[in-house]
Amino acid sequence: MKGDRVEIVVDAGDTTRTYEVVASRAGRRVETAVRRGVVEVSEVTRSGSVVRTARFMATRVLALVEQPIPREDTSERTARPLREDPET
Repeated sequence: MKGDRVEIVVDAGDTTRTYEVVASRAGRRVETAVRRGVVEVSEVTRSGSVVRTARFMATRVLALVEQPIPREDTSERTARPLREDPET
């Protein structure tokens, strides 16, 4: 969803660096994956194609913080029938 973001804090030797990957447009999301010692954070479209990717060595990553945007609570919505029942 637009606004989803992932912050990555990386050890850069004598200091730390912070990177952000943000879903920049409506319908895009941010996905994270850890494979073979590499942390990969990607912005992905609805159809699944990758727009951009950030890769970091897993041994250097200090923190990976996923910050989803607040979504509306679907439990508070009132349920209404899709169509009227003709027998009642």
